[in-house]
Amino acid sequence: QVQLVESVGGSVEAGGSLRLSCVDSGGTFSRYAMGWFRQAPGKEQEFVAAVSGSGNMRDYADSVRGRFNISKDVTKNTVNLQMDNLKVEDTAVYRCAERRIWKRWWKGEGYESWGQGTQVTVSS
Repeated sequence: QVQLVESVGGSVEAGGSLRLSCVDSGGTFSRYAMGWFRQAPGKEQEFVAAVSGSGNMRDYADSVRGRFNISKDVTKNTVNLQMDNLKVEDTAVYRCAERRIWKRWWKGEGYESWGQGTQVTVSS
């Protein structure tokens, strides 16, 4: 089983930016798809962004498209989530996840490994 470790999140005012990272120690990073999900208090976990194993395919939730960017750094076994123009509604615990097949990438059920989660708080 791989280990996924997210960087520390943080607190930022609305309109600001944060960058999250997730390091994969499993050794299959270059071939696996990676995703970011988030869960706010009282809400179900929701898809945020995903990138295919090759890095060729990327997708975003409508709520973050144009503001967030997901990328892979194979040399560091790391997936990053750059979050710009943050909104209060982006406040949540963010988790990275990994799966072998680029299919139904917006569904958390298909991901095989998960990080512990990191808190992102956006204030007005």
